[in-house]
Amino acid sequence: MLYAAMTFWMLAIVLSAWGVHQLWSGMVKPRVVNTILLPGTLVAQLGHVLGMLITGATVTNTALYQDESGEPQTTRDAKPRIPLIGPIAVGLLPLLACATAIALSIRFIGGDRMDGLPDTELATTLPTALAGFWQLVRDTVTVVEHLMGGMIQCLPGDWRMGLLTYLLICLTVRMAPFPGNLRGSLGAILLVGVLSALIGIVYAPLTDHVARAWGLLSLTASILFLLLILSTILRGCVGLMRLLMANA
Repeated sequence: MLYAAMTFWMLAIVLSAWGVHQLWSGMVKPRVVNTILLPGTLVAQLGHVLGMLITGATVTNTALYQDESGEPQTTRDAKPRIPLIGPIAVGLLPLLACATAIALSIRFIGGDRMDGLPDTELATTLPTALAGFWQLVRDTVTVVEHLMGGMIQCLPGDWRMGLLTYLLICLTVRMAPFPGNLRGSLGAILLVGVLSALIGIVYAPLTDHVARAWGLLSLTASILFLLLILSTILRGCVGLMRLLMANA
């Protein structure tokens, strides 16, 4: 069940990141959004290129920043030479690169400042009944609530925490798949979930590794859920203001 929950939350992370990016791009010019997210874009782009190189794919038309939209340009038809593993690597390495950068940022910038954040984590099991589903929703909202409260307490007067928060936002939102790679990223996560479960049967220590990384996964997902909630509310307010101004 741990691997099923891991796969579920990873899918939620990718979809939430994609949703946040789309909401932001609908409120302001995409060029502005992509400029703000430039540190995360750099990390994700490096992961994408590395995935293509190690799988023998052809790297063409790759750029960090396009003049028209500010969106990074990637090779859409990579054609990796390694079957099965190749597409998985190309789809997952940007996510792993961002996750690694998040862990390093927390370690070297956050340090003991992260002690002020609650250590509540997302559920490690998935519900099998309707009541369990609603309990999962309530528990997830509670985790997001605790994260927001902890950040409000830690941010004032601490520029390092402000820098860390900015980097975490850039890196988590840039877990959104590059244009044209949404299906590939989601498929790669599903395949990794299945392969991890199979490997965990014969290699028990893998479960311990996943459990130790659960805090990082929970933090990443919680940040994106918080951004998604706030962005949805803001997008609704912006849309309402535009409607009122148009009919004034």
